[in-house]
Amino acid sequence: MNPYSGGAEVHLEELLRRLVKAGHQVTLFCSGFKNCLPEESVEGIRIVRRGNRFNFNLVAPFYLRRLVKENEFDILVEDINKIPFYTPWYLKLKTLVVVPHLFATTVFHEINFVLGTYIYLAERPLIHVYRGLPFNVISESTADDMVERGIPREDISVVHCGIDRDCYTPDSSVPKYTDPTVLYLGRIKKYKSVQHLLRALMIVKEKVPAARLKIVGTGDYLPHLKSLAASLGCHDDVDFPGFVSQEEKVEILRRSHVAVLPSLKEGWGLTNIEANSVGTTVVAADSPGLRDSVRDGRTGFLYEYGNIEQLADRLLKVLTDDDLRARLEGGGLEWADEFNWDHAAVKFEQLLIDTVGSKA
Repeated sequence: MNPYSGGAEVHLEELLRRLVKAGHQVTLFCSGFKNCLPEESVEGIRIVRRGNRFNFNLVAPFYLRRLVKENEFDILVEDINKIPFYTPWYLKLKTLVVVPHLFATTVFHEINFVLGTYIYLAERPLIHVYRGLPFNVISESTADDMVERGIPREDISVVHCGIDRDCYTPDSSVPKYTDPTVLYLGRIKKYKSVQHLLRALMIVKEKVPAARLKIVGTGDYLPHLKSLAASLGCHDDVDFPGFVSQEEKVEILRRSHVAVLPSLKEGWGLTNIEANSVGTTVVAADSPGLRDSVRDGRTGFLYEYGNIEQLADRLLKVLTDDDLRARLEGGGLEWADEFNWDHAAVKFEQLLIDTVGSKA
């Protein structure tokens, strides 16, 4: 799969794999990347790649029209991740519109003004272009966002993400790190706001001198975070492992005392559920998407986005109160049990069937 894939792509891949196992024929049309094959089959999914991450939305209409003409598709699933494809303008197919989350003004926190304006304006016609079509989202926050943009609530269904039950499990034989350890795990992008976590660490260390921070992942904002850690004087207390394998990821999640997601906006916050499922509590910003994947005071804590002092306070509560942390870990395990990719795929399949009108 694409090396630039994130949570939205994982969500789509997990559902498509299960649709294939259920007997459906699935073609995934997506952008290419360096040294990729233009076409291949992966776990039964026919993958057709054209263009690249920079021009895909521009070339997609040309190739999509040809692909639809050459095949007998029953339904189109348009996955809107940043920029819509406006398929109703040029394709006559029954369509389910999947929206992990919309960026709106959040995009200006990530890229320059020119590109940000392009993406921001590209989202604006959404209600007019896709009027009357069914939408599927992964959180109540995104559903609310769609309603605010003018999409009728009755046209929006919510199917939460699942987790890999074979991978994300608690293991009592795996001990927590010796030092109190705070974890960020995910892509390193500016809008993820990991810089807030570095500043909160400085406050935490005033009361818990042994506290450490692991920032696991890669991304274009990583050099800035390393520079910030050095300027704050906490570089020796922060580990930057970079990319890790799936096995290493699960071990780090299990051994950390608390996982943190400080993002400005997310579609859901899958890492929150993954952490809960292995027995680790979470602290997350009270942001769209993240507030849906955390039960404040039961599975972890929410804090006001950007409030460094409040973030530090929540971390200190978890790191200094073993009984509280144990209670949150137990609540997190119960909460994580509610999320399963197989169940999500069944709901998603029914949405497709309902949209097509029959199984045929």
